[in-house]
Amino acid sequence: MGKHVSPTILDPIPFKIDEPELLQRLHADESSVFLEDIRCFARDAETCARPKGLYTLVAVNPADDASVMLDGFMFRSRVLRVNLEGVYRVFPFIATCGTELEAWSRTLRDPLQQFWADAVKEMALAVALRAVGDHCAAAYQPGALATMNPGSLQDWPVSEQRPLFRLFRGAADAIGVSLTDSFLMSPVKSVSGVWFETDKGFVNCQLCSRKDCPNRRAPYDPHLFSRQYQ
Repeated sequence: MGKHVSPTILDPIPFKIDEPELLQRLHADESSVFLEDIRCFARDAETCARPKGLYTLVAVNPADDASVMLDGFMFRSRVLRVNLEGVYRVFPFIATCGTELEAWSRTLRDPLQQFWADAVKEMALAVALRAVGDHCAAAYQPGALATMNPGSLQDWPVSEQRPLFRLFRGAADAIGVSLTDSFLMSPVKSVSGVWFETDKGFVNCQLCSRKDCPNRRAPYDPHLFSRQYQ
């Protein structure tokens, strides 16, 4: 693919709270006795919010039946290896609600406001992820993309965050995202993963048997792993 491509950083990403969406997330509406408090809260959150994100482009090289090399770093996952069969490039990424919003939320002591803040941070993360994806699509004109995220599947555990972050060569620090000793991200409302081109489609949820997951995006297929990845 040529020489290493430096990560593209988006900071800050414009963020304006969509009131109807926020009210829906808070299980409220315009008749709520908390409406004005929520609106004031949202204005305060917007003042400090600074969602961010980054992505990069790296080359793919198969290693063995259950591993793949991305830009010289080893990733161990049979599912990832199969999904990247015939793929020569991927787009690792991080999106985050931002350290500013996280720090502000930690000053809140009212449990209700903490609940509100959690919803706002999720909205900021969603905006950041969409902005990073749109920028990547405009820059590289990929075809249909699918996503894999370390920790979403048993086959690709959260410990794989370590080599993923190495792909960014320190750029994660520039957007304030770090890994804890247990490989979780801080701020918590952050997401990382790899976008890859595919005409078959793939959603992590198809291989996840967890019941009652509020973030499920596709039905669990109990036969998919044996049919496609063994």
